[in-house]
Amino acid sequence: MVTASQQKNDQSQGNYDICPVSAVFETEVKAKEAVQQLLDQGVSREDISVVGRNFQSESRISGFITRKDLILDGLKNGAIFGSLFGSFLSLLTGVGVLFIPFVGSVVAAGPLGAALLGAVTGAIAGGTGGSLASALASLGMPEEKAAIYETRLKAGEFLLVAETSTAQSEEVQALLQAAGGEEILACSDMKIPRENAQQIQSAADLSPEIRAHLSETAQQTFVETYSAEFEHSSDSGEAMSKAWQKVEAEFERDQEGVWKAPAAT
Repeated sequence: MVTASQQKNDQSQGNYDICPVSAVFETEVKAKEAVQQLLDQGVSREDISVVGRNFQSESRISGFITRKDLILDGLKNGAIFGSLFGSFLSLLTGVGVLFIPFVGSVVAAGPLGAALLGAVTGAIAGGTGGSLASALASLGMPEEKAAIYETRLKAGEFLLVAETSTAQSEEVQALLQAAGGEEILACSDMKIPRENAQQIQSAADLSPEIRAHLSETAQQTFVETYSAEFEHSSDSGEAMSKAWQKVEAEFERDQEGVWKAPAAT
C-alpha cells in the first residue's frame, strides 16, 4: 500500500492524491481496535491521528513529542510512550497533551496533534477562533462536521483521522464503520501539514521538550552538531542521536534534569 506520507513526498511530481477519512468512536477500546486494524491493512502509522480527552493514561507532560525527540537518556527506545500513554498511543508517531479552548486538555497522537499544537503551521488552535472546530475547519474540514467532532470530543469520545489515497478510501471507510466509527467523513479538502524540512537552523527550531532539557549553551551545541550531521547524512534520526551524544559528552545535568554545567574533564 502506498502511504499518504509517501504521496506527500511525491507532491512535486504531481502524485498528490490524499483522501483523509475521519470518524468518531464512543470508547477508547473501539478507537484502539480501529487503529490496529488500519495498521494491519497497511496504513502507515505516520498517517493516523487520534485525539481524545479521557484516555486511560498517566499523562505527565505538556506539549507535543515526536519519536525523534525521544532520543534522550532512558527514553531513547521510546519508552516514554509506553510509560505515559500506554501501548495504544505508542503505536503512532507522536503524542502530546495540549489545551484547546472550549474543549479542555486533550491527548493527541499523530500528525493532527502536531498541527493543532502549532508545531508545523503556527498556533492553529490559538489563531482561528480558539475552538477545535475552527482549527479543524482551518485545515479544510467542513465546518458542520468539525463542529460535530468538537461536540463529541467534549462528551469524552475520540476522533480518528486516517490519511489514505482516494482509491483506498472506500476500504478504509468500511473498516472504520465496521469497527464502530460514526460520523464518517471521507475525501474532504482537509490537509494535515507536515514539516517539509528537518534541518535545524537555530534553537527556535527545537521542540519545547528538547529545549526544556538544555541550557542556552547546550542548545547551541546541540544545533551545531545536528546541523553538521544532517548535512552529511540527511538522516534526522542519526543527526538527533549525534547531537544528544555531543551534549552528554560536554555537559552535566543539574537536579532538574537540565544539561547545563560543562562536564568535568
